[in-house]
Amino acid sequence: MASSALSRLVNLQRHFQLTGSNRKGGNDDVGIGQVKLSADVSEALSHGRAVVALESTIISHGMPYPQNLETAKEVEAIVRENGAVPATVAILDGVPCVGLSAEELERLAIMGTKARKTARRDITYVVATRANGATTVSATMIFASMVGIHVFVTGGIGGVHRHGENTMDISSDLTELGRTPIAVISAGVKSILDIPRTLEYLETQGVCVAAYQTDEFPAFFTETSGCKASCRIDTPEDSARLIVANMKLKLGTGILIAVPIPKEHSASGSLIESAIQKALNEARDKGITGNAETPFLLARVNELTGGASLSSNIALVKNNALVGAKIAVSLAQMGEDDRHGEFLSFFFVC
Repeated sequence: MASSALSRLVNLQRHFQLTGSNRKGGNDDVGIGQVKLSADVSEALSHGRAVVALESTIISHGMPYPQNLETAKEVEAIVRENGAVPATVAILDGVPCVGLSAEELERLAIMGTKARKTARRDITYVVATRANGATTVSATMIFASMVGIHVFVTGGIGGVHRHGENTMDISSDLTELGRTPIAVISAGVKSILDIPRTLEYLETQGVCVAAYQTDEFPAFFTETSGCKASCRIDTPEDSARLIVANMKLKLGTGILIAVPIPKEHSASGSLIESAIQKALNEARDKGITGNAETPFLLARVNELTGGASLSSNIALVKNNALVGAKIAVSLAQMGEDDRHGEFLSFFFVC
């Protein structure tokens, strides 16, 4: 524990040095490639406290304003109420931000789909052109891991699209899980995707896939998918031990912790599946592919189900935030949430 305390002191000193050199604030003072930490995220990381990363595409592309802002605030509040610091990730005016202020959160919510949906491949362009980007799972994983955050909460990850064996449409979320050591808490894989093939791809990438308090891999809107999970964990402490083992072994891969949607919010599987099939046919007829397909499908499924899918989506994100915060707190208590000292020269604190 002595080495852990010393590491935190060194990290804290570096944070203060960076804060002093960037007190003016504003993105005009930021060099290309720097990452901006909010003050509360910086302080929490310096002291080894629990931090939970949150993506921003769910804000910009997931639902309309002001519902998106209300949901984002509620999710951050759940994280705080359960003992962790929320760190919503986005790129604003070309600056990757880990932790957003209330003003920045509202700006992103109002911006909506005008913010570029940013995966790994898009980061360089968005930063170089000083544009605005809402980070997907893959991009959020990168920035969270870069600053030493080990727990990331989202709704559902991307995966292999249906008929992906012909189109090769496979989300970069899966390859990111194969090369970025961070634990992703989700409600499984979006049910608009091919779940069996997604799990096969994750196995190929060497990703540990664990189901939370269940033996079956969840299917986003519903608790079951018909696919058995490769392993089961039942408590935040179990989850934290899994993360610690992955870090100590330096495997270099992520962990997917799949949390079933609460029973009371689980939409009818047959209703959702029928809507998905109709939406898939419409997308094919309209020629909608690539990163435009998922937003279209989710929006259309919500229309076809009379809003039931969006309500379920919000409920599962909040539940994931609750579970993720508890996991982050357990991890911090184990003294393993402070391994980011070598990266800090690239950050500054707003």
